[in-house]
Amino acid sequence: MGCCAGSRRHLSDSEGEEAGPESRAPLLEHQGAEWKNAVGFWILGLCNNFSYVVMLSAAHDILRHEKASGNQSHVDPDPTATPHNSSSRFDCNSVSTAAVLLADILPTLVIKLLAPLGLHLLPYSPRVLVSGICSAGSFILVAFSHSVGTSLCGVVLASISSGLGEVTFLSLTAFYPRAVISWWSSGTGGAGLLGALSYLGLTQAGLSPQHTLLSMLGIPGLLLASYFLLLTSPKPQDPGEEDEAETAARQPLIGTEAPEPKPGTSWNLSLQERWTVFKGLLCHIIPLVLVYFAEYFINQGLFELLFFRNTSLSHAQQYRWYQMLYQAGVFVSRSSLRCCHIRFTWVLALLQCFNLAFLLVDVLLGFLPSIYFIFLIILYEGLLGGAAYVNTFHNIALETSDEHREFAMAATCISDTLGISLSGVVALPLHDFLCHLP
Repeated sequence: MGCCAGSRRHLSDSEGEEAGPESRAPLLEHQGAEWKNAVGFWILGLCNNFSYVVMLSAAHDILRHEKASGNQSHVDPDPTATPHNSSSRFDCNSVSTAAVLLADILPTLVIKLLAPLGLHLLPYSPRVLVSGICSAGSFILVAFSHSVGTSLCGVVLASISSGLGEVTFLSLTAFYPRAVISWWSSGTGGAGLLGALSYLGLTQAGLSPQHTLLSMLGIPGLLLASYFLLLTSPKPQDPGEEDEAETAARQPLIGTEAPEPKPGTSWNLSLQERWTVFKGLLCHIIPLVLVYFAEYFINQGLFELLFFRNTSLSHAQQYRWYQMLYQAGVFVSRSSLRCCHIRFTWVLALLQCFNLAFLLVDVLLGFLPSIYFIFLIILYEGLLGGAAYVNTFHNIALETSDEHREFAMAATCISDTLGISLSGVVALPLHDFLCHLP
């Protein structure tokens, strides 16, 4: 912004004379940096959530692994549906896909709970490196796994990568213009769509789940390249007050000489100040928890049970299509902030809870005649979830002061994880109950 102001002053001083190359150069440089940061945060959002999404899309295949022991490709791309419980009307795995959800979210929950206590003391660059390594390790471990237990360990690595990355990159947005939040959010939505679509498309094309996962190893490399090579070093807001020790501890970019700025003193707040800020965030946190509880209860508790036998799609294919359509809705709504801003996110929470109740009744009664009705509802579900996420963080960015924003972003990102974790805990016993119904 300082560059733009300088350009305007130059024009005024020259009394309308045409700006020379000297005045245009800083403006063009500033605009170029803005675009690099916008694209950088979009790619970071995409890569950070990619492995998390792929593991959820592969959940049905991971749990079918036990039926194909000794087969490195886990399962056939289109396995024949064989109910584990022949007395049930549902084609159930012996373990709910909520087990994969819990493995994919509980490590993230632990990271986000501990983050406000001291994660800021670890420099940004090592955090990003750990996130990228864990993401690559998750693909490799699940691809070469010979048991459900080993596969779930790989899912845990994906969760560590996603959780650590989300806390890191959302905190990092505090050092850049507020616009990068919408780019980050859009990127995370893109991860959902591209992750689910790539897994669906490659397995539909006949590629084994093992080779599908191995083909995605370039994503962690893209994350590291975007952070270290694409993002520009943010400009200090008050260089005269920059503390050298803090700068060295939290330098975000390797190979840059500019010190990392502090938008405020978020991590120097007292416990009382942090508690006061957190209480003010509850009006944002509670609706987001409810939204994510409802949608992931649907995704990992009900998707597997919404099985239509009167279609050409196998059970595994139906599950992959559900995941892809949900992520498509998330991508659209997370990218919609410039078109539609929603202040009262509790409305989205109520609508999502209604979706949960409606689909649960359909699982019990089976009144919807076609899978295409389910497709539309799932797409709508994704739209609500994505809108809740992007508008929550946008509202926080607008309403919090500069000195509180970094802490507020890190504290609020616990919301979606908490809601998802609770949904997994509830979905596991529900799965067992429903699968024993005659």
